[in-house]
Amino acid sequence: MGGDDFDIDDLFDEFDSAVQENKESTSSDTPADDVTPTPPPAPDAPATEAEYMGQAGLQVTGQARLEAAFGSGDGDEVASAQVAQVAQSETGGTIFHQIYRPWRGELNPRWMRNWAILRHHIYGLFSKGHRPYPLMTKLVIFGVFISSLADLGFMALGSLTGAEEIERMFGISRGNLYGHVLAFWFRNACYYPIVTALIIGGIISEDRQHGTSALYFSRPINRRDYAMMKFLSVGIILGVIIIFSLCLYYLGGILVNGEGWAYLIDTFGMFLAALAAAFLLVFTYTSIGLALSSVSQGKFFPAVAFLGIILGTKLVAFLISTLFDRSAIYLISPYDNLAHVGQWMIGVNHTYDHPAVWSLVMLLVMNAISIYVLSARVSSLEVTRE
Repeated sequence: MGGDDFDIDDLFDEFDSAVQENKESTSSDTPADDVTPTPPPAPDAPATEAEYMGQAGLQVTGQARLEAAFGSGDGDEVASAQVAQVAQSETGGTIFHQIYRPWRGELNPRWMRNWAILRHHIYGLFSKGHRPYPLMTKLVIFGVFISSLADLGFMALGSLTGAEEIERMFGISRGNLYGHVLAFWFRNACYYPIVTALIIGGIISEDRQHGTSALYFSRPINRRDYAMMKFLSVGIILGVIIIFSLCLYYLGGILVNGEGWAYLIDTFGMFLAALAAAFLLVFTYTSIGLALSSVSQGKFFPAVAFLGIILGTKLVAFLISTLFDRSAIYLISPYDNLAHVGQWMIGVNHTYDHPAVWSLVMLLVMNAISIYVLSARVSSLEVTRE
């Protein structure tokens, strides 16, 4: 092409010259007032005192940029971790920086932290600000407690009216002490299982559902104390209904009839046996109920499952025993095991053909399985919402 020929280097030189002229013309046309001044760097604030970083007096724009500590790209296979950093703001505002500041002060004693769990469940029956029990649950618990003292009321009525039949029917005896704790109608068919089902419905399952365990474990409270306080919470409520009412019945019978030391010595052994049976009943119902609550995330399943285990196994064992005349089938029923052991401890006539030791062993096995399930589930309890 002669002298008009040019190579590719000349074409790139002309393109670079045009780009440079465009940049110079753009910078010369921008007024000096439109340039946003860069704010001075914020002074370093003490890490132990400040939660909001940034220079005082600057406007918070709400815009910030946080560099991720870990990505989802091809760099995840790198063995070294990257520390999260806050990028510098490119606007005129201040970066909103919220940090986690651990507590470096002195913690409350261990008993005080455990007491927070206990009162959360106990005080909810009487005052606000704690675990909100429904009104129907409160009425049922109060009604069952009053009904448990019915035999004491009838005994007082017989003493006031002078009716010996009433005093003899509701007075202190082996059968009445046994019936106060382990009578099927209505105490162990309606009263105690229903109260237990209402209490254990959400005592642990709600913590799994709503993530309340994060509040407990951040106190900090270890898992063993957490399980023990939950156990005590249910045990105390049941103990007031069963054990405390039994003590009131025994002491009230002595005071109403004006009995002396000789009567106290004669009946105190029966009372201790009934008291031991009451403790065994409270412990068994509490362990089974908490095990069912720990494997659920709602109130309905633990309550229904508990009633099914107590009353369902009783009905199934009764039907099979009636058809095949086999008393050993009652070993599958927690209620019948408790009744058999209670009859043996208090000294009333046995209604079962198999030895009482079998029922005692089955009670130990049931409680051991329930406590194992409870401990395993509490050990896997997350500190965040599941």
